[in-house]
Amino acid sequence: MSQFDNVAVIKKANVYFDGKCVSHTVQFADGTKKSVGVILPATLTFNTGAPEIMETVAGACRVKLAGESAWTAYGAGQSFSVPGNSSFEIEVTGEPYHYVCHFA
Repeated sequence: MSQFDNVAVIKKANVYFDGKCVSHTVQFADGTKKSVGVILPATLTFNTGAPEIMETVAGACRVKLAGESAWTAYGAGQSFSVPGNSSFEIEVTGEPYHYVCHFA
């Protein structure tokens, strides 16, 4: 799906890591939320509350989930899951990484 219809978008951006990650919250009629954002080239660590599915829209990244020693690469059209109350490291090199974060 290339777009979300009939949603509310929170105008104020979520800005993390001195602007290396910027997203906007999208709220659906049923109350569910997603965030749509961009990560600029960097290596960042994110903590999760609820489980998340990170969908890659454009660009590429490498990810290492908490407790794992290996990095896994993801590109456009791919996604990865992160458990709740956990963390992950993400490395973006080259072009910005565009994503949709689906909260469980």
